[in-house]
Amino acid sequence: MLETIRIITFPSVWHAFRAEKILKAAGIECTMIPVPRELSSSCQGLAAKIAAQALEQALTLLDEQQVQMEKRGVSVSKL
Repeated sequence: MLETIRIITFPSVWHAFRAEKILKAAGIECTMIPVPRELSSSCQGLAAKIAAQALEQALTLLDEQQVQMEKRGVSVSKL
């Protein structure tokens, strides 16, 4: 069964870890995953997996904290 997830990608691992720290401190559940092949053929870097209902809150918080993001809440199908 396919599951659709929402992810945020970052220009560097440093931004990804900073985002994870900020989101978890705010009580927003996120999981760091490798960037899916669907978004980057090199599969380098980390992405934050976010629940759809928490996505807008997460994006607002990361914008306020000036965390650099590349792809913001992209839907990706996972097995």
